[in-house]
Amino acid sequence: MLSMAGEFQRPLPSAEVILIGLLVAVVVFVRTLWRIVNHAETVVHEGAHVLAGILTGRKILRVTVDTNGGGGTDMVPKTGAGYGVAAFVGYIGASASGLIAAGLISTGRMIAVLWLGLGLFAIMLVTIRNFFGGIVILTCGAMLYLVARYGTAGVVTAVAYGVTWFLLISGTRVALGIVRRPSVIADATILAGMTFLWRWVWCCLWLAGTIAALMVGGAILTDA
Repeated sequence: MLSMAGEFQRPLPSAEVILIGLLVAVVVFVRTLWRIVNHAETVVHEGAHVLAGILTGRKILRVTVDTNGGGGTDMVPKTGAGYGVAAFVGYIGASASGLIAAGLISTGRMIAVLWLGLGLFAIMLVTIRNFFGGIVILTCGAMLYLVARYGTAGVVTAVAYGVTWFLLISGTRVALGIVRRPSVIADATILAGMTFLWRWVWCCLWLAGTIAALMVGGAILTDA
């Protein structure tokens, strides 16, 4: 089945891409819907912490995804540049993933977007330590698997675009929220303690990064 990740599909016309983006924006910015789907963004956020932690030599102790949309990643050691990198990548994790997905779509690798998502969910399933988080990961993973395994080319393409727009737009939505309350953002507190920059500066950097990713990723998707 993994061989399917190398299959190619034709990108959608710009009008259809924009329509999918608008539908995703409704899901992300309508509060009732966001309360449901924001857990998927949290998984990607914590997944960025996990991957950065592993790559910088940290041991991942536990990951949680909470019912209120929050989450946490506990790793050791909690010192050094690697820990700072792991703290930084969380709030740009979804946006960076969206850019990668947009790049794959631009080359026709729609199915690869879904399989990469499945890979992340598999890693997270090993590290998650609370029941609700496990349910979220299994649900999202099952949905992606069913589409990747049994979906038609048209369905796979539409879902790949939808997932990519979700990553780009949800990353920006979350960053907009943290700018208004930097004092309670744990990652900003960690980075402020390790550097000369205040917490609100880190939040502004995250916001700028997610907006830039949305603009670049959107341009790639509509020009594909």
